[in-house]
Amino acid sequence: MEVGDICNRNMVTTAAHASLVEAAQLMRKDHVGLLVVAEPAADGHDSRVVGVLTDRDIVTAVVAKEADPATLTVGDVMARNPVMANELHSLGHALRLMRESGVRRVPVLGNRDQLVGVLSVDDVLEALAVELGDVSRAIRSGQRLERHSRP
Repeated sequence: MEVGDICNRNMVTTAAHASLVEAAQLMRKDHVGLLVVAEPAADGHDSRVVGVLTDRDIVTAVVAKEADPATLTVGDVMARNPVMANELHSLGHALRLMRESGVRRVPVLGNRDQLVGVLSVDDVLEALAVELGDVSRAIRSGQRLERHSRP
């Protein structure tokens, strides 16, 4: 299974110069815990990832330090140079990257290093649940066929 098969292609992006309050409001509106911070690529057609901002970043870097969010931009708080996966990576490879860097979500890039989606642990669990369901159905089907062929 490849990352591109299961990643969420409806990711939410923001710019580094956006206000942190606007970013938090965007997270709330779209029910996401991660914003991909992107800027237009040199070709003007694709987006280039420059960072990520998570709800946890806001809590640990702003709220816990009693900083004034109204004075901060996304670029002040975002994680720069985030771990990213390619849509052609195997799921196992992406999971190793996520485990080694301690993250639950990664931006997914296409063949021109353009942003194409986000892979989350939730996406992985959902895909694995489908696969496990197929395994379970295969076992039940095999048992049913065996009962009918061997009375």
